Amino acid sequence: MPEQGIASVLAALPLAAILVAPDARIIGANRTAGDLLGPTLEGRHFMTALRQPDVLDAVEATMADRAPRQTTYHKSEAGRTHTYAVSVGFIDMAPAQGVLLCFEDMSEKEQASQMRRDFVANVSHELRTPLTALMGFIETLQGPARRDDTAIDRFLGIMQSEAARMERLVRDLLSLSRVESEERVRAADPVDLGRIIGSVLHTLRPLAKACGCEIVFDPPEGVLVPGNSDQLQQVFTNLIENAIKYGGKGNTITITLDGSAPETSLRVPAVIVWVADQGPGIDPLHIPRLTERFYRVDAHRSREMGGTGLGLAIVKHIINRHRGRLRIESTPGQGSVFTVILPRLTRDA
Repeated sequence: MPEQGIASVLAALPLAAILVAPDARIIGANRTAGDLLGPTLEGRHFMTALRQPDVLDAVEATMADRAPRQTTYHKSEAGRTHTYAVSVGFIDMAPAQGVLLCFEDMSEKEQASQMRRDFVANVSHELRTPLTALMGFIETLQGPARRDDTAIDRFLGIMQSEAARMERLVRDLLSLSRVESEERVRAADPVDLGRIIGSVLHTLRPLAKACGCEIVFDPPEGVLVPGNSDQLQQVFTNLIENAIKYGGKGNTITITLDGSAPETSLRVPAVIVWVADQGPGIDPLHIPRLTERFYRVDAHRSREMGGTGLGLAIVKHIINRHRGRLRIESTPGQGSVFTVILPRLTRDA
C-alpha cells in the first residue's frame, strides 16, 4: 500500500495508531498518536518511540509469530498517570505489512474503578467501627457486666449512639444513591426558595439555640426556581446544619437570598444564596476536596458531631441535577461562605 494509503487508513481510526514495518521502523502514525508519543514518528525505530518493555516485547513477539496481543502503555502528564490499553496485531496489505498498534485511553475507566474500590473501602470502614463497638459491648453485657446496672445503662447509651450513627450512614448512602440516579433527570416544579429556607430554619433553630448560634435571614418574597422541593430542602439543611455545628459557640450565620442576580456562569437568569458563618474557617488546601464522598477536614470532630462525610457530596449532586453551581470560599479564622447558584424560574419556563 502506498504511504498515502497507509496515512489515510490510520487517520480514519478513532484511536491513536502506529504501523511498524518488519525492519522495525515506524512507517505510519495518525495525529492522535503524535499527540501521545511525540511528533515526527515516521522513520524512527519503534523502540525509541515506545520505550516501555511490555509494549516492546508485544511488538517483537507479534512481528515473529503474527499473533495478536494485548498490553498496556502508561504516560505521566501533569502529575497524573494515564493508562492505555494497547492492541497489537499483524497486518499484511501488500506491499505494506507490519505490526499495527492501537492505543485506547482507559484512564477514566481506571479512575471510576478506583473510586468504586475506595467507596467500598470507606463504607466498610465507617460501618466496621460502630459494629465492632456494638459487638464488644454486647459481649461485655453477656459476661462481666451482666448484673452491673450502672454499666448496663452506660453501655446501652453508647450502643444506641453507635446504632444511630450507622442509621445516619445508611440513610445518607441511600440518599446519595437516589440523587446520583436522578442527576440527569431535570427537576422542573416551581419552588419558592424563601419558603424552603424558612422551613429549614424552623427545623434547625433548636439546634442553633443549643449551640449558641444566631441565624440572620431576611428573605425576599416570590423567589422561584425550577426544582425538587425535597432535594432543595436537603441542600440547605446540610449547609446550614454544617454552619451551626462547625461554626462554634457565639457564631452568627447569615443567609442571603438574591432573587435577581446577574449570574453569567449559568448563562440564564439566576438566584444566589449565600450561607456565611463566623467559624474557624477551612484551609484552602481542603476546599477542592470537600464535596468528595467521605472526605473530612477533621475526621474525629466530624464523627463526634454525627457527620457521615456524605453531606456535601449529596449537596453537590442535587445542585448538579438542578443545573446550578456550588462555590466554597473560606479563610482560616474568618469563617466560610457556601454559595448556591440556581437558574431562576422565568415566565417562559
